[in-house]
Amino acid sequence: MEIGNREFNFGQGHVYIMGILNVTPDSFSDGGRFNDKDAALRHVEEMVKQGADIIDVGGESTRPGYQKITVPEEIARVTGIIEAVKARFDVPISIDTYKAPVMDAALAAGADLAIDIWGLRYDKLFAPDGQTSVWECGTMAEIIAKHDVPVCVMHNRKEAVYTDFLKEVKEDLSDSIAIGENAGIDRAQMILDPGVGFAKDYEQNLEILANLEDFSDFDMPLLLAASRKSVIGLTLDLPVTEREEGTMVTSVLAGMAGWDFVRVHDVEKNKRALDMLEKILEDCKRKLESN
Repeated sequence: MEIGNREFNFGQGHVYIMGILNVTPDSFSDGGRFNDKDAALRHVEEMVKQGADIIDVGGESTRPGYQKITVPEEIARVTGIIEAVKARFDVPISIDTYKAPVMDAALAAGADLAIDIWGLRYDKLFAPDGQTSVWECGTMAEIIAKHDVPVCVMHNRKEAVYTDFLKEVKEDLSDSIAIGENAGIDRAQMILDPGVGFAKDYEQNLEILANLEDFSDFDMPLLLAASRKSVIGLTLDLPVTEREEGTMVTSVLAGMAGWDFVRVHDVEKNKRALDMLEKILEDCKRKLESN
């Protein structure tokens, strides 16, 4: 899969790292730290040096109880940062938004990968009767198809109510894939994210993490975004600023399950953990092949 000017190869035992750049004042983990452009660029430089493969830009917090902002506000936050990062660094950029007009503006500004926390289903779930989209510019899937970029579709739903949890999560993801394909997005251009922390309670989030291998059925690139989330805080009884060891465990779990991306706040520590895992797995594979 080509993201920006870089080719990403999957299924070879390597986990790519997506470094988080929140240009928001109220993000649950680093709110306000990088909403100044100079601070944001310094943080991007740091993450690139530490080994980030993609920089993920977000302009509105999606933490529980977050403060919603208007479309123009979010566009203003993200487009300037995207343009500045593209001008200064040779690294692919993803844009994390559920608003189709923001996605349109961010991709026009140079973002290389779309990330939608509603998995292309926001229009289907929330459009008024008789309308196909919440937005005047078209559905999220149509906007992404127009720009012809890869997309990460994340699992989400209105309520955390399930009869058969893992089965229904996978069914919802299949629905996202179908929506994308019907809009003209090639399946080969899609990445799947099971949505840890979204429309899931504590036990359900643990169930996702305990069953990462189940998602290999899709035979598609997989992304885990569990960094510093409440499932780690509740398990370890730690505040958000002290959840990095727990995050590293989830990254290693993703690597052991053959996943392709992790989205993290601390690039350096997670890369070190994944580099160590990769070396161990390479050695195990070499010994098995020699026997």
